[in-house]
Amino acid sequence: MLDIQKKNNPTSFATSIITQRCRTHFCSGIQRQSFMAAGGWVFPSSLGWDAGACCQLQGILLSRGLGQLLLPALSGCSLPQVWSLEQPAWHCRIDEGSAGLVASCWSPDGRHILNTTEFHLRITVWSLCTKSVSYIKYPKACQQGVVFTKDGRYMAVAERRDCKDFISIFVCNNWQLLRHFDTETQDLSGIEWAPNGCVLAAWDTCLEYKVLLYSLDGRLLSSFRAYEWPLGVKSIAWSPSSQFLAIGSFDEKVRILNHVTWKKITELDHPATIASKKTIVYKEVEKSPTVDTERLSFPPTRELASSLFSTKSKYDISQVPVSLQYVKPVADRANPKVGVGMLAFSADNCFLATKNDNIPNAVWIWDIRKLKLSVVLEQLCTIQCFQWDPCQPRLAVCTGTSRVYLWSPAGCMVVQVPGEGDFQIVSLSWHSSGDSMVLLSKDNFCVCYLEREEVK
Repeated sequence: MLDIQKKNNPTSFATSIITQRCRTHFCSGIQRQSFMAAGGWVFPSSLGWDAGACCQLQGILLSRGLGQLLLPALSGCSLPQVWSLEQPAWHCRIDEGSAGLVASCWSPDGRHILNTTEFHLRITVWSLCTKSVSYIKYPKACQQGVVFTKDGRYMAVAERRDCKDFISIFVCNNWQLLRHFDTETQDLSGIEWAPNGCVLAAWDTCLEYKVLLYSLDGRLLSSFRAYEWPLGVKSIAWSPSSQFLAIGSFDEKVRILNHVTWKKITELDHPATIASKKTIVYKEVEKSPTVDTERLSFPPTRELASSLFSTKSKYDISQVPVSLQYVKPVADRANPKVGVGMLAFSADNCFLATKNDNIPNAVWIWDIRKLKLSVVLEQLCTIQCFQWDPCQPRLAVCTGTSRVYLWSPAGCMVVQVPGEGDFQIVSLSWHSSGDSMVLLSKDNFCVCYLEREEVK
């Protein structure tokens, strides 16, 4: 049931706090479960959110269309609610009934909400314009089972029925089924569209190395298998131009396929020792703060006390050969920390960043034009997340500390996030303009605004 209402009480927004540090602006929220939207902080209490004690607020999803609608991501609740940021009186509530709810997402046009019921019995497509509803049966619970093309025209859904894997392709305008075909997989693990929307990559369970490439009409274009018996595919990434497909494997290697023959053009290894003189190794080092005895006072001010017990870090260029910290995986535990688990192409297709889970403190940056290793960033802590600037070759890295690390072909820098307490960054995400990014910790988040240098 789709219930759309209008309320008299307008939505209130808390004011953001802006400070400046190292030519970088930070907007930090300390309130637990506060979320960014429309340039300010949106508090669930100010939205009149009442989902019951059994529901937990996991996040908030912001639509791209229809005047920016807000969808709280709830856990253990079958009553998702929607608010409008431009029309605060507008309110929508969706009742999934006894089916329950495990996931929600927006369609690319911002006019539909896709709810996945418990046990992945079905996906319900709700229209906020016509109040119509459509159902997609047998969605598969896998790593990445629902994906949209970049232009938002098509949606691919991984399905499991009669002990077989299938893929269905839908037209997002009317949610009509375009193609439905089975896959040559034992246990489909995930699917991913190429940025041009012409090719769909599907990969099998980690127990079998197999990557399948399908056209929009469901034809199998190619199948790639590097080896047979060891653990197989761990991660996949398309280049923005759709010319390359990078496959990270459990054997600590990345294999790159070309879009013409879908054959391997190179194999990138991740050795524990960097010996090439053409590779630059940036090593993070910590330095203790210098204490000015003339400024000492008792009791010390808050600013002075914070500076006394805080450490700063910087990058030094190491002389090759350099031995990186290698962690041997535990063989008798599930999901071993081994293999290439993270990889991403830069926006200009020139660089590829990877992380080998056996060497958790290093980020490898490859020059795709030369197919050679260009830079290695050796951090003091384990790499939690990295992401490329969507507008230029600039990489942001976080390691679970209160620092953000930025790399570009011009060099590296360390940015300390200002604020009280220990803000441990575990994830980050760039804005589409490349001028700001969101930094996430376990309980809080921070918005970072980067200033552009003026050309004189």
